[in-house]
Amino acid sequence: MTAPCPIPRWTLDLRRLLPIRSQFIISGNIRDNFLTSLGSGPTLVNFTRGLWETLRNESCRCLLIYDPADGIRVYPNEAVQRELAERLFDLKLASGNQMISLETLVNVMKNLSTQREVHCALMLDFASRLTRQPDHLSEAEHRFFVAAEKLSLAAAPVVARDGGGLPAFNPVLWLVNRPQDLPSWFGLDSERIASLSIARPDFSTRQAAAQLLAPLFQGFAEATAVDREKFIKSLSNGSEGMSLCALSDITELASRQQLGISAIDDALRCYKIGALDNPWRKDYLREKIRDAATFIEERVKGQRPACIKTLDILKRSVMGLTGAQARSGGSRPRGVLFFAGPTGVGKTELAKTLTQLVFGDERAYIRFDMSEFAEEHSSARLLGAPPGYIGFDAGGELTNAVREKPFAVVLFDEIEKAHPRILDKFLQILEDGRLTDGRGETAYFSETILVFTSNLGIYIEDEHGRRVQNVRPGDDYTLVESRVREAIGDYFKFRLSRPEILNRIGDNIVVFNFITPEVAEQIFTGMLKNIARRLQEEFRLTLSLSRDVHAALLARCLRDLSNGGRGIGNQLESDFINPLARALFASQLEGKQRVTVTELGEQDKIVALSITLS
Repeated sequence: MTAPCPIPRWTLDLRRLLPIRSQFIISGNIRDNFLTSLGSGPTLVNFTRGLWETLRNESCRCLLIYDPADGIRVYPNEAVQRELAERLFDLKLASGNQMISLETLVNVMKNLSTQREVHCALMLDFASRLTRQPDHLSEAEHRFFVAAEKLSLAAAPVVARDGGGLPAFNPVLWLVNRPQDLPSWFGLDSERIASLSIARPDFSTRQAAAQLLAPLFQGFAEATAVDREKFIKSLSNGSEGMSLCALSDITELASRQQLGISAIDDALRCYKIGALDNPWRKDYLREKIRDAATFIEERVKGQRPACIKTLDILKRSVMGLTGAQARSGGSRPRGVLFFAGPTGVGKTELAKTLTQLVFGDERAYIRFDMSEFAEEHSSARLLGAPPGYIGFDAGGELTNAVREKPFAVVLFDEIEKAHPRILDKFLQILEDGRLTDGRGETAYFSETILVFTSNLGIYIEDEHGRRVQNVRPGDDYTLVESRVREAIGDYFKFRLSRPEILNRIGDNIVVFNFITPEVAEQIFTGMLKNIARRLQEEFRLTLSLSRDVHAALLARCLRDLSNGGRGIGNQLESDFINPLARALFASQLEGKQRVTVTELGEQDKIVALSITLS
């Protein structure tokens, strides 16, 4: 069933305001295509053609177009139109266009406002480029805008002698990227100047355009009515937030890549992120994840419940079932994980392990330390400065990184340290899977896994505002999980007053347990192996420890497990690596193959050890 052709809102507003407004400042989605009903039926046309069809239906017989690059011309560029424009406005358009000064343009505008022979209009295209700095005008530019403002007030509705009808203005239309591209005072004091903002197409418009473009896709003509309807729905939903020009480009890409209607998701992805190849659909990925439990638990020790839940979410992501319960969830991120728990228990390590598992390189993840974004103004660095501000054309660190690596794990470390205003931006990412920066470019997160880490819930404030420990090492995991989840809920609901963020994270909160002594010993052993490997790589030395040294060192490193594996590593660095480096630095290593640590002690409160080289 073919939907009726939606009439663009700006054309309806223009027709409604022509009898009472002499000038229009039109901004927003002005470079898009628009659905217009022509003699042959609904057609996608550019703004100029859409404007001409609207004005012609209102008895307009002449449309002049001026832009700073090519001067003035008439539309459509036909002999009858050129002759009429040359006669009415004293122009020479034999070559198609004529370069004129701003002073001459003012005279054209004056002639236009009083023209009674026919209804006509003037469109100032690329009006954002009429000045270099709209708030610092040259003398000639200032005179031009003052004259334009004066004309907006002096103009009167006219009845054309050749067409009759009701009185209407001969309008001047300013096409700008943003209203602030014109002087800030222009139009503020003139009731005759209307501002029209053109929005991105809504669903019904995209659906009508999809029906128009659908026959250009391979296999559409042979498809059943059900498959056709499904294809049009997929194209309409998948292009949310896009322009109609984007739909035309997707159609062109699909044609060049020979993608039929069954591959509409691939065509949309190709347009959004510039990649047709989809790592999420590789057969080898399912095989890797099927046997991933052992691989993950070898790297993230003692966190079996967290690893199992993470794998479940990863499997859902690979199967494309994220957000499947919603009517339209295809544009959301592939997966969202909120890692919570004590410091040093493996939250960041698990994010790296996921990256290694999916993309084959643990360094392929994108990491942001959210403590660097504690101030509200730092959002400009993460997401890009607003249009018109210094640095807006550089984009944001997050949006630039995701455009560069659309298939990635994006890690937001210690999310609770970010300013609440920055957290609001994640609502759009979590819900729509996209974010637009100050340059107007959109980054799509639909192929990413978002990982948030947090220490929320380990410490809370008591009734006196003092920071107290909420959970402790040795507590049962069920107790740790329930208290941490409760504290996270209180933080988002009551402290930030942003329950909507927590609602979009949903049940993807993965709580990590404290490191137990047994797990801590495994971590200690793994770190010792890393030290031994480094010595072998750097000096071709084999490391060995006496039983007493090993026991003493283990006791030192496991004395306080409140800082988790990171605390073990810090203690090992202080009590073993530093004195080992000191001893090796003072020794002659040439020709030696083994270093044996025979004693661990202290001298003047400084850890020292005895070694033998052989």
